[in-house]
This record gives sequence, structure tokens and C-alpha cells, in this order.
Amino acid sequence: MNAASEWIMDSFDPTRTLLVPRQASGSSSASASSSGGGGNSGDARGQGSSLSALVSTLVPVIIIASILFGVFLLFQKKFDRIYGPRTYLSVIDKDARSPKQSPGLFGWTKEYRQLADEFVLGHSSLDNFLFLRFFKILIMMSFVGCLITWPVLFPVNATGNAQPPQHGLDILSMSNTSGGARYFAHALVGVVFFSFVMYIITRESLYYAYLRQAYLLSPYNASKMSSKTVLFTDVPEHYRSAEHLQRVFQNIRYVWIAADPEDLEDKVEERDTAAMKLEAAEIKLIGNYVKKQNKGKQNEDPEDGRLHERGSFDIEPKERPMHKLKPLIGKKVDTIDWARGELHRLVPEVAKEQAQKRDPKSNKLAAIFIEFDTMRSAQAAFQQVAHQVPFHLTPQDTGMPPDQVLWGNLNMTWWKRKMWSAGGTGLATFLCIFWTVPVAFVGIITNINYITNKVPFLSFINDIPSEILGIVTGLLPTILLAVLMALVPIILSLIARQFEPTMPAVQLKVQAWYFPFQVIQVFLITTFTSAATAVVTQIINQPSTAPTLLAKNLPKASNFYIAYFILIGLITAALQIMNAIPLLMVLVLGKFLDTTPKKMYNRYVTLAGIGWGAFYPKMTLLGVIAISYSVIAPLLLGFATIGFTLLYLGFRYNILFTLGTQVDTQGRCYARALKQLITGLYIAEICLIGLFVIGSASGGSGLISIGPLIIMILMLIATVIWQKQLGSALSKHTMILPSDLLADENHGHHDEENVAEKGHSNGASAKKMDSVSSDSHYQVPRSADPPAPPSGIMGKIKTFIFPNKFSSAAVISKYTLSPHLVKTVRPYTQRERAEAYLHPALTSEAPMIWLARDQYGLSRREVEDSRREIGEGVEITDEAAWVNEQGKVEWDETDIRKAPIWEDEPEY
Repeated sequence: MNAASEWIMDSFDPTRTLLVPRQASGSSSASASSSGGGGNSGDARGQGSSLSALVSTLVPVIIIASILFGVFLLFQKKFDRIYGPRTYLSVIDKDARSPKQSPGLFGWTKEYRQLADEFVLGHSSLDNFLFLRFFKILIMMSFVGCLITWPVLFPVNATGNAQPPQHGLDILSMSNTSGGARYFAHALVGVVFFSFVMYIITRESLYYAYLRQAYLLSPYNASKMSSKTVLFTDVPEHYRSAEHLQRVFQNIRYVWIAADPEDLEDKVEERDTAAMKLEAAEIKLIGNYVKKQNKGKQNEDPEDGRLHERGSFDIEPKERPMHKLKPLIGKKVDTIDWARGELHRLVPEVAKEQAQKRDPKSNKLAAIFIEFDTMRSAQAAFQQVAHQVPFHLTPQDTGMPPDQVLWGNLNMTWWKRKMWSAGGTGLATFLCIFWTVPVAFVGIITNINYITNKVPFLSFINDIPSEILGIVTGLLPTILLAVLMALVPIILSLIARQFEPTMPAVQLKVQAWYFPFQVIQVFLITTFTSAATAVVTQIINQPSTAPTLLAKNLPKASNFYIAYFILIGLITAALQIMNAIPLLMVLVLGKFLDTTPKKMYNRYVTLAGIGWGAFYPKMTLLGVIAISYSVIAPLLLGFATIGFTLLYLGFRYNILFTLGTQVDTQGRCYARALKQLITGLYIAEICLIGLFVIGSASGGSGLISIGPLIIMILMLIATVIWQKQLGSALSKHTMILPSDLLADENHGHHDEENVAEKGHSNGASAKKMDSVSSDSHYQVPRSADPPAPPSGIMGKIKTFIFPNKFSSAAVISKYTLSPHLVKTVRPYTQRERAEAYLHPALTSEAPMIWLARDQYGLSRREVEDSRREIGEGVEITDEAAWVNEQGKVEWDETDIRKAPIWEDEPEY
């Protein structure tokens, strides 16, 4: 999923329009005036949040979601590339494609219902499967939470007799409880529910460890080169040779020592830019000529190609594409002539430097990639202390394909990397604090009417015309906060890309930074701003009562999140299914942006993916909110169940039929999200402790609250101990593969020549190897003949309670993994292996110039002229694409393998 899609989702995020929730005043004298802010109108102050107010908030959102879903139904069969690319796209292996959707308006629901989530595991990626599973875990957690909390806390809260009396939905929250012995119910129910959440997180952490083991040891993944390749950084200079590395590591199969591209990278970029400009200019020239001819400005017979074979085209110099070499002040040149000249100069120059950089004597970076004979050897090297000096010859990652490497960061020293990391963490912390100011300010704007009634010197705002005030309090905050919030993950990602060596590491770092930001800005600031605004008058009159007033009004802020879960569930699910950005690209933007066959092809074959670092924190925050309010306002768990279900259904369609995986973290973002859910436990426990403290300090029956206070303090201590033990027990299992599984690697078959195949590449030619190579076939050992998972409802319960027995790596390998994962990747050619982990600048070839053929023969002349003027080293063609009568480019989408730029890329 691209940044534009995330921005649209941010724009529809209810926290942007309802940042400060509808306030339930702590005083019966609170004004009943309605807010002019988006979503706050119609709320009777002092009356609590009523069901009618909730419905009035949800109705327009339901209408919007229905419209979005209607758009999906309207275009779903018309645009297969948008709504079902995984069912037919040639870039996806046939075994990995989703089944074709049935005809009819709702025909897609048949395959949607029939396909199990495990289908994603075998036909898409581990990350996509676990993302869906994360929603299922949140659904189960919220639903079981309803079963635990509602039967006990609803009667206790509804009969609480708090003073002043509560109204509407507030009577079901803890704010309607006067304290005393009733707090024991909240404390004991909290212990039960929090223990259940702890068990879920423990159980899922075990399941993730077992699933990851089975998945990575499947023949499909184990046969990939990346599964046995380890990246080392901070490599001392005397170790940058295959001979020295052989003395440190055993069973080395291949070595790539990163070469320093120096200025070659810039020249490759210049070459590719010139090729892109030439292609765009040629297409523009051909398109304009065709339109000119078809308008009758030149009376020629289109069938008479002889008139155009040797340059008899009536094209004036002013009709040729031009551009300035520098913006505004640069010299204006003919784009086609300039680009041909640049390519004539740069293509041989780049090729020569590439050969020089691949020479063993060229400058080397302090990074190496080592492929080992087996995964066991690779895992051993990944865990080993390879050098006597700390932070030298450091293993950074394993299992990363070459396109996930950030080559510019490989030569960074360990201390610079740590400084960047510390600086990024400091900036993320600063953003958590600094963003409070604009977020709180915009939140106040949404409730400006209520504030002006309580703060007299702001009364001049009431003189603003209601139409303008409605825009200021409704639309403006939405736009401002959508922009503010969308910028944060972009900023964090840019920082992480400055020092992390791989893209998965970037996603994990962004997730680690962005989650605290979400908790503070979207949750805590919103919640406490809500509680403070509700009692602003009383706090001004009696500042000493602020803690008590805020504590008693804190449960009422849950009214906002009750609507929030439905709102975000409906809108996000509808946006996911509608695929707004791809649809907009096809209907509007693509006609202006995709002007060449190559751009059309690249957009067509590229599957969007979810940005894990930005998306997981948003979804994890919802789980944190549900846990935090589970005891304080248990009604929220019911709405959370509905919201999570809607999100699951929406994302499920896209993952089954449309999305790919841009960054493969091997499920590590899922494991981190599980750990981040623990934040909800701490917030819930600390809030309950605070409420119990206030209750015990209020005198009278409040003394009885000491018991619940002690219970919750003990629960908090138990949570800390549990978290520490969980991390200690599973930290290694979620990062590395256990030796007992690797010891029984099932070697399917080897060619004798391939067993003997060894090599190294210093950026130079590797040792002589076979033309193709085949890797070992592995799978989790099944010597123990694991029992099949029991079926039926009781079977599911047993599987849930005993994951070690029914969800082990052996069980998952035998009964869960798709047959797709039993197959191996195709063999690598000699060149593919030798160039696999070389810097792209050393292996990049000049891009093919792909023009569109026209009926007048101009494209043929341009192809010949370009070939003659550029010389050797650049392929130029006008096949498989054409210019129609309107001068627009079209290409053959029926079989993308016929496209001249099609390549059968290896799976590393």
C-alpha cells in the first residue's frame, strides 16, 4: 500500500475529525450547547453520551462506507488489474495465484468465503498471513473480553449510584460507580481479563516462533539463496578476502565483498535518466505527429509507408521536444539529440568503470555477504562472535534478498550507526512531545463552541458566520491533522533509511518509533484532553480538584472510542476494498502520468504492499485502546470486536486478491506488535491503580478500596515479571532457527557438480561455476510423526490451549503449509549467482528504449536513428506497443511475457 493510500485513510480517520471526544460534563450545570466541530454536534452536555447521539454520528459514516462499497461493486468486474491482479498476473507464479473470481455482481464472495487464511501463507507471504492473524487475535481478545467483563461489570456499574448521577452510555462505565466494595469487581475482573490477554500474547508468540521455523525451513524458502546468506558489516580490511574468511567461518559456498562504486553510481543514474528522457521525448514526438496527421494537416495515405521510410516527415524544429539543462536558467536543448549524445557518452563509460570496479584490486567496502552450504552453517555464523574486537565483523541480518539491501549504508561504521539510531530515537521522542502542541490545538478547534461558552474572552468567535465556523471547526482540522499525522511515518522512515542496512530493518525501526507516537498523540493526548475539556470550568474555579475530576471523567472519554472503532472499521474496510488510489490512477491520473510503454508496464506488473512500519502501529494502537478501557468502560470491547472484524474483512480481500509484499520482514513486525500490545496492559493497570487510589483517599467507603488497590498493584508486578520472562524465553526463538531442526535438514538431492560448486566475488569475475545450480531441499523433520490438529470446536480449544503439542513447527509443516511451499525456486544461472549480492551499480545494464509503433513509420525511423547515434550497448525497439488514432500509447496487456522488457527474475 503506497503513501497516497495511507494519506487517504488518515484523512478519513475519525481521530482527525473527532480528535477531542464529545464531552460529558462533570457538572449538571454544563451547557447543552452543541459543538460546531465535526462529529461533536448534537451531544447534550451533562447528559452523557446517548445511543441516539452515537447513531447520529455513525449514520453519515455508514452512508459514506456504503457509497465506497458501491463503487467497488460497480468497477470490480471491469478492472481486473485493480480488484484481482493476483488471479492472473504473469509476474506471479501459477502455483501462487489466487483462483479466478466467479462471475456476477457478488460472485467474488464465493472464493472469498472458500479460501482459508492459510492460503495466504502458501500463496503470498508470511507477513501478509500474520497481518490477517493479528486482526483475528484482536477480535478474539475483544470478544472473550466481552464474555468476561459484561456479565459482572454491567450490573455493578449500572447500579453504582455515583454522584452526580450519570446518563446515557456513561452508566455502563466505571464513572457511575461510587467506589467501595464495588471496586473489588473491577479489580478481580481486571485480573481475569488481563491474565487472558497475557496468555494470548504468550500463546501467539509461541505460535509465531513455530510458524516461522516451519515456514523458513520449507523447501520453497530453504532453496532460496538468501536463506543461507548472512550480511556482515564493519569488516576489518584484512578480512575482505575469501581466503581470510575461510579461516573464520566453515562451509562457505560463496562470498561477495561489497565494492565501493564511488562516482559510478551517479553515472549510472545519469545514464538511466538520459534513457528515460529519450524514451519520453520520442513518445511525445510520435504521438504529436500522429495526432497532426489524423487531423488532416498533412494529406498522406497512411498505408503508404514508403513516403516515411527515409525521413520524409514534415516535422518542424519547434515541434520537437525541448528541455532546459538546468531549471529556469539552463540552456534549452533538443531533448532527443541531447539524450542520444548523453547515452553515446555514458554507456561505454559506465561499462568500462563497471569492469574496473569488479576487479579484485578495486576499493572495497567494510561489508560482505557470505552464502553457506546449509542453513545450519548460516545460522551458526549469524550467532557466532566472529572477531575479537567488539562490533567488528558483525552479522547484521540473514534471509534478506538483494533488493532489500540499502547499499549506501553498508560502509557505515558501528559507532556512526549507533549515533544515527540514538539521534533518530531522540527525534522520535521530540516528535511525541512537539506534536502535542498542534494536535491539541487542532483538537480544541473542533470544540471551540464549548470552550467559548466557558472562557468569556473568546466569545468574539461566536460572531463568526456559522457557515465559516463550521468549515473551521470541521473540515480544516481534518485536513491539518491528516497532513500532520501522515508526515510522521515519512519522516521516521527517511531517518531510518540513513543508517539501517536493510529495508526490513527500516520497517522494524519505524514501527518501534511510530508506535509510541501513536499511543501518546492519538490515544493519551486525546483521552486526557477530553477529560480536561469536560471539566475545564471546575478546574479553573477549583484547581486542587483537578486530579479527582480528571480521574472521574476519564472513563467518559471512552464514549468517543466506542464510535471510533465503528468509524475506523467501516471507513478503512471500505477504502481497502474500493482501492481508491489504483482506481484513481486508472480513471484519471494514469492518463497523464503513464505516457510511455515502460511506465505502463511497470505500473501494471507491480503489486502494492503494506508498509508494515507505518500500518502495524495504527492497528496495534486499537488493541491497546481496547485493553486500556476493558475494565474502565467494558462496553467499548463490544464495539472493538465489530471494528476489528470489519478491518479483518476489508484487508482480507486485498491480501487474497490484490496485494503483494514489498518488504519481507519474515513476520518480525507481527512479533513486535504482540509485544507492543503489552502497553495496553500497563495503561489499564496504572489507570485502575490511580482510580483506586483516589477512591481510597476520598474517605468513608473509599477505605474499602485499599483491597482492590493492592490486587491491582500485585497484578502490575506480575505483568512486569511475566513480560521479562517471556522476552527471555522467546527472544532467540523468534530471531534464529533452532539447531535441532537444522540438524535434520532433509537433503532432497544434489548434483555432484553443484555440491562442489564454490566461488567468491570481489566485484570481479567469480571462479568457474556451472551454468545452473540447485539447492538442497529442506523441511521440518517429521520423524516424530506429529499428531494432526484435532477438529471441531473442542479440537480448536485444545489447539489453542496446547500450542506446544498441536501448533509445533512439525505440525504446521505437515498440516498447514500449502503445497506451493513444497516446491523449490528455479535454479540460478552462473551469472545470477555471481552478481546476486554485488552493488547494483556494478551490474546495471543500460535500460532498453521502448517506443510505441505508429502507422506512419516514424517510430521505425527513430529507432534506426537512435541506434546509429548511440551506438552499441543500448537496445531500442518499438514492438508490443503502438500509438492509437488519438496519439495515445497502448501496449499488449494480454501476455506481459511478450513485452520486450520482460525478464524472468530469479527469486533470491
